[in-house]
Amino acid sequence: MTAIAVNPEALKDTVAAALGGKARRVDVWLDEVTVEVAAADYLAAAQILRDAPGCRFEQLIDLCGVDYSAHGDGRWEGLRFCVVSHLLSVSLNQRVRLKVFAADDDFPVVDSVTGIWRAANWYEREAFDLYGIVFEGHDDLRRILTDYGFIGHPFRKDFPLSGHVEMRYDAEQQRVVYQPVSIEPREITPRIIREDNYGGLN
Repeated sequence: MTAIAVNPEALKDTVAAALGGKARRVDVWLDEVTVEVAAADYLAAAQILRDAPGCRFEQLIDLCGVDYSAHGDGRWEGLRFCVVSHLLSVSLNQRVRLKVFAADDDFPVVDSVTGIWRAANWYEREAFDLYGIVFEGHDDLRRILTDYGFIGHPFRKDFPLSGHVEMRYDAEQQRVVYQPVSIEPREITPRIIREDNYGGLN
């Protein structure tokens, strides 16, 4: 079977026509098509992208969260949290990136697409764990990477680099204990080599 050569501009037009008013933006950059939809239209748009004849994106390849709060050195004007999905059509040999911004920065919520692509299950749990994005309709939304009592979401831009607590095994108590972080913030200064003839140079 010969691979079909996909024209990004043609795919952009196909996706825009299939989504109609549900598409806020459809762009082509570096030969990749990105479509942005509103949170209210996310689930319907995902269903269209999977089922429409010119789209047929049968597979969700990846889904991740994004925190835009520090984007452009903090000059970002839009909503803070975004969910980005990468979709693949095996039958039509084409890909698209689907973006949706959560409408509320304080409590980010978007619909779950696990009913459309089962592969979204663990990806959505990861975005929930690391960014605090809630996926409405997910049937098992719980942390997947951090510990049971973990507080906060470590991929948010305002999460401290050293965290809030650290854990260690206590031999006397014979269990893992949590305590405040004991790592002192420090500056990393590169080593300056001052030796004469370093590396055989005069």
